[in-house]
Amino acid sequence: MFPQSCVTCVTALRRPTGISSLPDRTLFRMPPVRRGLGILGGTFDPPHIGHIAAAVEVRSALHLERVLLMVANDPWQKTGTRPLSEASDRFAMVNAAVQGIEGLEASSLEIDRGGVTYSIDTLQFLRVSAPDQQLFLIVGSDAATNLHTWHRFEELQDLATLVIVDRDGEIDAEPPSGWSAVKVSIPRLDISSSELRDRVRSGRPLEPFVGGPVINEIRSRGLYGLADS
Repeated sequence: MFPQSCVTCVTALRRPTGISSLPDRTLFRMPPVRRGLGILGGTFDPPHIGHIAAAVEVRSALHLERVLLMVANDPWQKTGTRPLSEASDRFAMVNAAVQGIEGLEASSLEIDRGGVTYSIDTLQFLRVSAPDQQLFLIVGSDAATNLHTWHRFEELQDLATLVIVDRDGEIDAEPPSGWSAVKVSIPRLDISSSELRDRVRSGRPLEPFVGGPVINEIRSRGLYGLADS
């Protein structure tokens, strides 16, 4: 269940280079300027409280102005591994999930762009369209250890500061050499989108792992075999 309050631990892994807006001190002491823009990408099939918890905690810890939950159009590393819900359906679920949560927004940028989704394209677009904002790429510890498999991953380090979301009890992940990175720790939430799809198929409830507005979208759209009766 999503905790009512989370204690966030922020540790600077290394001093960022070429980013003058990030002071040479721990991020825990950063003033609440809120000029940074966080990007939490994913398939979100469906979005759950783990996604929301990570976005909320990172925004609070790093004093970001906004965190975009970036819905992938065609996630190339998952193509062919399983059927995906339509991108429009996944965006509708994410949009429902962030309603009423300050500083969190669902983004259809990658859907609107169309084609295969690559993070490098998204970050390059955001760097041009929002040049006054520092970009923070938010990933889980598992993704952090596999960044070398991302498309043109060497170029990502020049576009954004890496934020590694470290869940209690997980293996400590380190960023690739040369990256500017910070770590945000959150309580461990043992849930995944694949587990939630399995819950629907086996007739088990989605609460409390998925918010009511998201469940309404799932039912109204007949996703995962769950439809209004």
